[in-house]
Amino acid sequence: MNIPYIRSGDFFLPDLKLKEETRPIGKWGRMHRVYLEEHHPIQFNSLALSGNLWTYLADLNVHAQQRMETLIAQLKTAEGITEKLKTANPMLWTQRMNNIAARAEEIVREELIYNG
Repeated sequence: MNIPYIRSGDFFLPDLKLKEETRPIGKWGRMHRVYLEEHHPIQFNSLALSGNLWTYLADLNVHAQQRMETLIAQLKTAEGITEKLKTANPMLWTQRMNNIAARAEEIVREELIYNG
């Protein structure tokens, strides 16, 4: 292997650099990181030591966000929530949308965060 070294006093240390991930891990990534730390420490350490933890969590966050959007759209269609309801009765629309968002979040947590 051709590893570059840097001099530190009387010693030469390997100049190792990890890949930098610029995407945020977001809400879902933070939740999954805590889950991995508490319930799967070996997998967490393996990802952290290989330098892939941040990328893994950023990918999971994107996937979870897309799943949330898909679920919300499907539940809105299934329950007949439209813009017409929003203009006719904004409070009912808000109540039903909050209910849908809470259910979609619970599904994503169970499918991706605590079982992923």
